[in-house]
Amino acid sequence: MKSKSIEIAFSPVDNNRLANLCGALDENLKQIETALDVSIARRGEHFSVGGRPEQSRRAAQALQMFYAQAKHALSVDEIQLGLIELNNERESDGSAEMVPVLMTRKHDLRGRTPRQNAYLQHIQEHDITFGIGPAGTGKTYLAVASAVDALERDAVKRIVLVRPAVEAGEHLGFLPGDLAQKVDPYLRPLYDALYDLMGFDRVGKLFERGAIEIAPLAYMRGRTLNHSFIILDEAQNTTPEQMKMFLTRIGFGTKAVITGDVTQIDLAKGQKSGLANVHAVLGKVRGIAFTFFESEDVVRHPLVQHIVNAYARYEEGNK
Repeated sequence: MKSKSIEIAFSPVDNNRLANLCGALDENLKQIETALDVSIARRGEHFSVGGRPEQSRRAAQALQMFYAQAKHALSVDEIQLGLIELNNERESDGSAEMVPVLMTRKHDLRGRTPRQNAYLQHIQEHDITFGIGPAGTGKTYLAVASAVDALERDAVKRIVLVRPAVEAGEHLGFLPGDLAQKVDPYLRPLYDALYDLMGFDRVGKLFERGAIEIAPLAYMRGRTLNHSFIILDEAQNTTPEQMKMFLTRIGFGTKAVITGDVTQIDLAKGQKSGLANVHAVLGKVRGIAFTFFESEDVVRHPLVQHIVNAYARYEEGNK
């Protein structure tokens, strides 16, 4: 399909809004160009958008949306998240969508895509939820946010963070320090999410009280966890036996969220992943929900979507 240029002019002219829309050194315009595969030329308040017709129309819509929001300086994050939301509004069928509200210190925290909102609903409505998909789709962060919400509402007594320490072969004795120090490198993404959602001091106090606990997967055997919110992250690096062991640790009043990306398995060659076939095993079990994220759910830099898609095309072509 031929490229088509769309002309936009903002009137009356507001130079402050124009500066906020474009960003320093036109960085915001570059983000729109990268995300939508268009070119944007600007002369004063006049913009010319070139690219495929559908992409050009979306870019023009994005410029108008961001201009309306540009009473203050727009960060790169605001531009990227706005582009994701704009994309998902286009793909939505217009039906009403439930948007779960979470009790964290980030008052604007919500799902940014329909699948993220469905994921949050699954977590609220089911005892076991699987979030499976590529990096950057928010599956771990939203799981931690849901756990914080449950703890703040007194729906659970503690948060338990679990991750397989695959790189150390689950033999953590070779690493220096106590148990927490041994597994810290593996749980860092979960810590970062907790600090962002609750603040460093509060997280520290909850660790001291035992309201937040870390548990390497290898140490879960034999336990039964009641009234807890358990997150098993990087579950693609569990074996089928470990996955079964983990799922059978769940006690009364407990929720579990299992996240992973089956395209990034770090297990030894020939070893099966416990996440790879879990839907075939548990997909029809009542009380268990699955959310399968796609590249359009990525909420990181727009290039991440392109990277995920490029790898998917390459791997499909080399099967």
